[in-house]
Amino acid sequence: MKRITLASLIICVVVAVSFMPSCKKSSSSTPAAKPTLYDSLGGTTMVADPATSSTAQIEKGRLLIRNIIDSTIFVIAADDSINVYFKTLLMEVGSGNLSGFEELSKNLTDFVCVGTGAKDYTYTGLSMPAAHNPATNPRINGVVSDGAFTEFENDLVMGAGKAGVPSNTPALGSVAKIVESLRSSVVGQ
Repeated sequence: MKRITLASLIICVVVAVSFMPSCKKSSSSTPAAKPTLYDSLGGTTMVADPATSSTAQIEKGRLLIRNIIDSTIFVIAADDSINVYFKTLLMEVGSGNLSGFEELSKNLTDFVCVGTGAKDYTYTGLSMPAAHNPATNPRINGVVSDGAFTEFENDLVMGAGKAGVPSNTPALGSVAKIVESLRSSVVGQ
């Protein structure tokens, strides 16, 4: 039995509504804003942030992206074929220091939020070439190979699955295209 997630349901509703004719003519000549990929991942609807013990709220799209990022970081940590690039982070986490993990999670979450169309966030981290160049980022251990990038993509799909997103979700396919477009900015830097 296939599991239907909220993201899948949202995508189906958006697609269905986009094919329905309007019931009345609009008096405005301004076209409606096209939903972004971020919208299909949950968008700006505010929900409780399960990572806090307070009543903090988080955008639903950001929460899903953060969950995927965090799950992917854990998958990578267990993947001996690419975790060698993250020696510094793994040593920190192993000694109980989560500051590097938290910074990486925030930077990647911001990056993906912005890349999928979120308007409420900005990415202030390093450029992709600088982030993956050991000369400009001492936290990366080595030059990323093409095979390692492919393994990262596989780990990303696995991380999304661990976050509850089925691999056949159309939005995940769109995120995968964005990630693949970064290959030349990451590999061999």
